[in-house]
Amino acid sequence: MRDTTDTPEGSAPGAPREAGPGTRPGGPAAEPSEPRGCLFAFSQPPLALFLAVVGALVFLAAVHDLFLL
Repeated sequence: MRDTTDTPEGSAPGAPREAGPGTRPGGPAAEPSEPRGCLFAFSQPPLALFLAVVGALVFLAAVHDLFLL
């Protein structure tokens, strides 16, 4: 005989339930996740600092090549 306790049709009793849109895994008490834009990574301070240093080095190399060589 089959166990029919609170499982949607076609899923195994031990299978994880799908989370609804905008929810984090962790149960019903979890707050909805915020959508992140494509520029989210660039707002991180370590990445912004790294890109600033690399950009400054490229700029200095370009100025050196244009005006000092």
